[in-house]
Amino acid sequence: MKIAVIGGYAPSLINFRGPLLKRLVDLGHDVHALAPGHIPDVSPQLEAMGVEYSMFPLGRRGFNPIADIGSLLHLKQILYRIRPDLILSYTFKPVVYGSMAARMAWVGDKKRVYAMITGLGYAFTEDTGLKRRILFNIAKGMYRSGLKSCDGVIFQNPDDKAFFQKLDVLPQDMKTTVVGGSGIDLNHFNVVPLPDTPVFLCLSRLVRSKGVALFVEAAQQLKEKYPEAIFRIAGPMEEGGDGIKPEEIALWKKNGAVEILDPVNDVRPLIGGSSVYVLPSYYREGTPRSILEAMSMGRAIVTTDAPGCRETVTEGLNGFLTPLKDMDALARSMEKFIVDPGLAKTMGATSRRIAEEKFDVDKVNDAILSFMELT
Repeated sequence: MKIAVIGGYAPSLINFRGPLLKRLVDLGHDVHALAPGHIPDVSPQLEAMGVEYSMFPLGRRGFNPIADIGSLLHLKQILYRIRPDLILSYTFKPVVYGSMAARMAWVGDKKRVYAMITGLGYAFTEDTGLKRRILFNIAKGMYRSGLKSCDGVIFQNPDDKAFFQKLDVLPQDMKTTVVGGSGIDLNHFNVVPLPDTPVFLCLSRLVRSKGVALFVEAAQQLKEKYPEAIFRIAGPMEEGGDGIKPEEIALWKKNGAVEILDPVNDVRPLIGGSSVYVLPSYYREGTPRSILEAMSMGRAIVTTDAPGCRETVTEGLNGFLTPLKDMDALARSMEKFIVDPGLAKTMGATSRRIAEEKFDVDKVNDAILSFMELT
């Protein structure tokens, strides 16, 4: 069978979908991967897996009608050339435009089209204001249009499925399933010993909805009381209304309570150097990949009681869930690991067990392949 997998960020084809692509190739399928161009080029890695790679133009953020129509038509041309029997698309614009382009390219032929909802993003956060309401309505309408062309939708948490059903975005007879995020390679992200000092790590794009500013506030509060504790953030800066401004980041660095690190390609050394992983996100996550990586490496988790995030924590067993945007509650949860040094080890071991039971990438891919009737 000829299969096309469409993503909105080329490196995610390797980092998030790599095991699935390889599995499809091993099953004997002719696999094609589509994504916008990226530097460095991911095509050598995909070709080494036996996957053919095609690039198409796509603005990952914001809405530009002319550019987005161009993306849709470009996708249609590629799919018409490839003539796949099955398409799987993931992330917002590839789900919408990939699904629509599939039906356009096939001119009524009944093929199979699947979408994976990997989080709903800023447009579906609980922020108020005119801009957010406009984005919400645009995104809802686009999802409704795109998903009409699908044969099935894969969710990464039950909250997103229920939310789409409530919004009447899903057709009534749509086939759906829920899987454990993107899954995690338990061997690649293996357990390493904890550091002797309490070290709190947050890996995230530097955007407000990911809760990084809350993490900094909590760290500054705790650092005054526990100077031996270490707090680190690593991730890329991002432009736009939700991005943290450079001058604010400069103030964080000047304060010195938090180490602001550059983004890295391999996060394992950073996770290995931490004792607790923290992500106070109120972004509509699918199931946060960074949390799964930390769990697999045996780290306790502090995150928010938000869709996607809450799927990773059994309260009081492998970490703590805090209310959205509640800095004081976040600081109290983090403080527990400072006053009780043994807590991180106990909860970290539980995180690893949960990762093995629920988020093993092989189990997740088994569920995806079964849903798409490929096994």
